[in-house]
Amino acid sequence: MQQDLPITSRPFHILAGKVGVSEDEFLAQIRSLRDRGIIREVNAVLRHRRIGYQANALCVWQVDEGRIDEVGNLFAGLTEVTHCYERESCPEWQYNLYTMVHAVTREACEKRIREMSELSRTENYLVFYSTQELKKITMRYF
Repeated sequence: MQQDLPITSRPFHILAGKVGVSEDEFLAQIRSLRDRGIIREVNAVLRHRRIGYQANALCVWQVDEGRIDEVGNLFAGLTEVTHCYERESCPEWQYNLYTMVHAVTREACEKRIREMSELSRTENYLVFYSTQELKKITMRYF
């Protein structure tokens, strides 16, 4: 489950065969792991640059501590945002909310970031654009 799924109509059937169980047993085990909180979800990883999303920006936001959950949940619900994290700030760096925003063009990305600022009533932010993707892999734990 830590590798790419086979491109087939029944990928779990193939994986189940590799470990010697039925597809139903394999899917039941995945559900059990999810229900116990061991795995969160099974997702596809989209190579966004390959489909035309060339503007990828790390945005750092200075959000009042009392509003961090509100603003974080707002940003996390936006389709253009793929990552949304709270981080500790310090006197030298007062930004405490981090988002990755993706768009087809830089102009579209900047427009969406301005909209995020307006929606959240958060005016203090910085934007850092990706210039080159150096590594993108799925995390492997075992």
